Amino acid sequence: MHSTGESRRADVVVVGAGVIGLSVAWRAARAGMSVVVADPEPARGASWVAAGMLAPVTEVQYGEEALLTLTLAAARRWDAFATELAAAAAPVGYRRTGTLLVAMDEGDRAWTEALYAYERELGLEVQWLTGRHARAMEPALSPGVRCGLWAPGDHQVHNRQLLGSLLAATGSSGVVLLEEAVDAVELAAGAVSGVRLASGDCVRSPAVVLAAGCRSALIGGLPAGALPAVRPVKGQILRLGPRGGVSPGPGPTRSVRAIVEGASVYVVPREDGTVVVGATVEEQGFDTSVTAGAVYELLRDARRALPALSEMALEEAVAGLRPGSPDNGPVVGPSPDVEGLVLATGHYRNGILLAPLTADAVVSAIEGRPQPPELEPFGPGRFTVPARPASFGAQ
Repeated sequence: MHSTGESRRADVVVVGAGVIGLSVAWRAARAGMSVVVADPEPARGASWVAAGMLAPVTEVQYGEEALLTLTLAAARRWDAFATELAAAAAPVGYRRTGTLLVAMDEGDRAWTEALYAYERELGLEVQWLTGRHARAMEPALSPGVRCGLWAPGDHQVHNRQLLGSLLAATGSSGVVLLEEAVDAVELAAGAVSGVRLASGDCVRSPAVVLAAGCRSALIGGLPAGALPAVRPVKGQILRLGPRGGVSPGPGPTRSVRAIVEGASVYVVPREDGTVVVGATVEEQGFDTSVTAGAVYELLRDARRALPALSEMALEEAVAGLRPGSPDNGPVVGPSPDVEGLVLATGHYRNGILLAPLTADAVVSAIEGRPQPPELEPFGPGRFTVPARPASFGAQ
């Protein structure tokens, strides 16, 4: 397919300007490549809505040992990544404060005991706390807390500061940012030749990185077998702040994940006194409406663990769409079907955590170098969609 519009050229085109796309673009530019990024709403989407937890230990799921290995490897890269970004642009709010998981009733305690045994079996750095010890570590906790798990290696980053820093770093590195949607990847003899934009203009390139989050399967021009099997998974999240600029009292000093009657809620404090509370997990297609029920449930569960939150002002309620895959793992690596196409999507709840490792892996793929061994189970060839799902038509 050919466009009648204007064309420009680049060594690589990145489709998507969330945390993954911008990290890839920055690393590729630092490797000496000319880079174009296309996204109609750069630095928004799921990356803008996220809480910024870097928590491979407290977020571990049963049966996802390969994903755990990957997230732990990514967490080890964050110190250097945050330092380099701060030097190149601006601080990203990286805080090494650890994460505290707490249980609110006896059923939650039993679940937490099982999780602790599983984490110890995996050799993870985690400490068991009685309710009294948990409250001594975090005085803002409710007296009703039954027990806790302390994960000193689970940290956080300010997602919106991170996005701002990445935008500045890519700009100073010579990356061209086009605030346009990509209609299609263009092919020649089965290999990538560039992309066609919604305006009709083209960007010619021998390499295209598909990093459009949950919309990655909507990009035209690719054979059905090359489309990533990703779908939108809705998450609603809240941001609270001091009421009238006055703090309601001692708040949490570190990220807290609370298990409340079997439900999970996390509370992430920022240095400016605001607090992030999240997040729902909903299969609702491309719906990004905020619902009263979700706001109620998040606040109800969060204040069970941290009562002082009820005195804070509700500054924002917003919903985002995570890119989910069939096995909850990312889809990263060179396409086995289309030469020059590299996928970087499907990161689900771990996009920010996996950004440094994904970016380095994508640059390696473009340069024809091997992928990190931790990514081997998460290549694009493990599943694909046979055709564009009908449910993706609703925007």
